[in-house]
Amino acid sequence: MKYIIAFLTFGSIIAQPAHAQQAAAAGDLFKQPYTDVDEWRDKPVRHRYVHGGFTGTDARFSFYFPPKERYQGRFFQHVTPAPASENLAQQATGEEDFAGFSFASGGYFVETNEGGPSAQAKGSAMAGYLVNAASAEYSRVVALQMYGGLRPFGYVFGGSGGGFKSISGFENTRTWEGAVPYVIGSPIAIPNVFTVRVLALRILKDKFPAIVDAVEPGGSGDMYQGLNREEGEVLREVTRMGFPSLGWFNYKTIGTGAFPVLFPIVRMYDPSYFRDFWTVPGYQGANPPESLLRARIQHKTRVKKVLRTADSETAQALGGVDTAWKRMQGDAPVAFQLETVPSGNAEGAFLLVKSGEAAGKELAVGRIAGDIVAIGINPFGTNDTKTQDAIKSGDEVVIDNSDYLAVQTYHRHQVPTPDFYVFDQFRGPDGKPAFPQRNVQVGPSITAGGAGSLQSGKFAGKMIVVESMMDQDAFPWQADWYRSKVKAALAERLDDRFRLWFTEHAIHGDSEDQADRLHTVSYLGVLYQALRDVSAWVEKGVAPPASTNYKVVDGQVQVPPGAPERKGIQPVIHLTANGTVRADVKVGQAVRFSAEIETPPGGGKIVAAQWDFETEGAFPEAPPIKSSTRSRVAVTAKHSFAKPGTYFVVLRATSQRDGDVNTTFARIQNLARVRVVVSR
Repeated sequence: MKYIIAFLTFGSIIAQPAHAQQAAAAGDLFKQPYTDVDEWRDKPVRHRYVHGGFTGTDARFSFYFPPKERYQGRFFQHVTPAPASENLAQQATGEEDFAGFSFASGGYFVETNEGGPSAQAKGSAMAGYLVNAASAEYSRVVALQMYGGLRPFGYVFGGSGGGFKSISGFENTRTWEGAVPYVIGSPIAIPNVFTVRVLALRILKDKFPAIVDAVEPGGSGDMYQGLNREEGEVLREVTRMGFPSLGWFNYKTIGTGAFPVLFPIVRMYDPSYFRDFWTVPGYQGANPPESLLRARIQHKTRVKKVLRTADSETAQALGGVDTAWKRMQGDAPVAFQLETVPSGNAEGAFLLVKSGEAAGKELAVGRIAGDIVAIGINPFGTNDTKTQDAIKSGDEVVIDNSDYLAVQTYHRHQVPTPDFYVFDQFRGPDGKPAFPQRNVQVGPSITAGGAGSLQSGKFAGKMIVVESMMDQDAFPWQADWYRSKVKAALAERLDDRFRLWFTEHAIHGDSEDQADRLHTVSYLGVLYQALRDVSAWVEKGVAPPASTNYKVVDGQVQVPPGAPERKGIQPVIHLTANGTVRADVKVGQAVRFSAEIETPPGGGKIVAAQWDFETEGAFPEAPPIKSSTRSRVAVTAKHSFAKPGTYFVVLRATSQRDGDVNTTFARIQNLARVRVVVSR
């Protein structure tokens, strides 16, 4: 009972006027916090674990408190993109262990379930940030009971959708003193960054090997070489929209990202678009290019047989193709054998029912295997069993991908305000949109609905934004857009309260082990150092290193080549093979590799340099760098190749603010690549 009283008298959530109503509702909902687990645990390290929630809600939280001798008066709180378990920290290990980082940084750790499944129904701000704020405030009550002393400082961080939520919470409450949102988007990111990407994947599918080769070290540098007019225009469009040119390295596996979930949302928000696209002048479908006509599928056929969960042949028909059916209960229809199936790519298609009991209904196509069409999972979680049950053998159906093709140019009809400068390519000389515009702006609606508010740039504490330069899901220029909002709010005080650090060769996911370690590095080290720096900034007035020096040119973020000019905190590598970025040698001929590694001002010391010569991504452990300063290090190596081929030799370097070669956390990576062509 004393915890509840302390929480009510001490931990008030202060919200901006636009969200005052939801904040008032939150005050009613969060009056009765409770704990149902409170125990000391020894693994992975000694800590006190407190779990609980708020009476009458689905909101749950977990607090992880280190022993008193490790506590320095602060906490760190991670925010997830969507409602998730409040116990994610218990599965994390290594560099991904947010709780372990918090302990190592003198703080305790807070996580929540973002309010659980019902939070969104209670208002966007509830799921967006109010649950997190209420949990943070209650954690202070428990911390004061445990440690005594003064009110703990709080620091919130989250990436992608969690970045939206972190910003919303930081702008609309006074719960946290500092924030580190990372890989952030803008209010018009959804669905536009994905529609233009899917368009490029379709049009450029056969040209990506040449595009990637052109932008690799030692390539021609002209990724438009060999493209026809349409291909060149689409590559220019996606590039100007901000997709990083170096980001096509994984074109075979990049896929459509979040698009399968966003596609039906667009259909729900703006259903008439999909008719207008094919019929109204100004939309591409009304005067379609040959590539669009070839891609369109409107295949009429009939159901030959219904395959159900309990059928003995279902596993044989669908095994290895689409396993969604295994999760369905009872004797549900999960696929249909058709008299004929279309040729071509049916990705994003729907099965439209034209006759029988289910006439007028539609089902998302999962995958097609032979003459079997597997039904996809409804992205809204809706149960489609009644529709599937109503379909019978002999019913007329159409497999149609018209809507999926139409949505690929949806961004052209979503031109926002001029501050979103990458959309200028869709404006005419008079500044007006060159294409018909929809009555609804889908992006801001989705963003506000998920995060609780749109970014305003107005906040009370201090913030460091961490953005990846090769982010294929949240295009890097969007961090610059947010910086402009903060600058408008803070004016000449910008550098007193805000930093923006770009991470070269980093993509969207916050994982320690990168899927392609020859092209990308983890940004977790930058994230952790940002959290430590923002806490020192708040608590001690120690200003962090300067923002990265950059400019945005035609949607692409560009940084200076040298560390002193680039700034930020990431080390910079200059690597050569026989003195250039490309070496042409014979089998068995030694290649001389030379590199200079340098940290920017305040960036710390180089602690490791690791080579990969054979394009394997192995990066064997190398001895620690031994130098008096280690802010600038030269490394060399020689290697010969036993087989002909093209090799990309990679040097990965790591810095650490204090030069600690043993720590798991705040190790900041970068890499450099050179091309070696080996002939007989």
